[in-house]
Amino acid sequence: MSHRFDGQVLVVTGAGQGIGLRAAQRAASEGAKLALVDRAEHIHDIAAELVKSGCDAIAINADLETYEGAVNAMDAALLQFGRIDKLINNVGGTIWAKPYAHYAPQEIEKEVRRSLFPTLWCCRAVLPAMLESGNGAIVNVSSVATRGINRVPYAAAKGGVNALTVSLAFEYAEYNIRVNATAPGGTEAPQRIVPRNESSQSDEEKVWYQQIVDQTKDTSFMGRYGTLDEQASAILYLASDEASYITGTILPVAGGDCG
Repeated sequence: MSHRFDGQVLVVTGAGQGIGLRAAQRAASEGAKLALVDRAEHIHDIAAELVKSGCDAIAINADLETYEGAVNAMDAALLQFGRIDKLINNVGGTIWAKPYAHYAPQEIEKEVRRSLFPTLWCCRAVLPAMLESGNGAIVNVSSVATRGINRVPYAAAKGGVNALTVSLAFEYAEYNIRVNATAPGGTEAPQRIVPRNESSQSDEEKVWYQQIVDQTKDTSFMGRYGTLDEQASAILYLASDEASYITGTILPVAGGDCG
């Protein structure tokens, strides 16, 4: 493996499972020092496993849907490592999948809170440290599902992530802070340890979710879901110094599906 992150401090949010976990594992194998942020308690077990493998890693429990949680997470990383070189914002994901007319107002608010605000808050919370050090890189994990069916609130939230990414990149390029995003398409992953929606799906909801799966594969040139490693590779490339002349970019990682 390469050593793209030797001596660098990476904060990875949503590192408890899925894309965030794989990105953290891959970064560890490339020499990163890691602050793993998640609200699930098992993030401590993940950090302990990485420490056993030789990685300098800590676990931080935080609710990133609040600004206070984001600030506390960045402060904990700074207390441990003294700086933050890279931030990977990975918290988010569809909670419900159904036609927009079936969403209750409180569900719409929860979707936006889950998939926009953790990125919004963490970008704000990390900026003082990056400005002080005079450099940094932020990679936001967005989605190609800004145009799709049965996920309008999620699409709106990820559209916000895209706008945030480009605007922030424009605003802070002069301070040597790069901001990019990946836009994953459908991705194969193990069953979630902590489900996004704790209630069981009705038969109707299963049909609506299958419509998303079918649409995703139909609109992908490659006709399949991606892998966790395919997503992590793109994220870590944008975070690395290999992408030093790339900022304000939303990179689809979706087999040709552009939403």
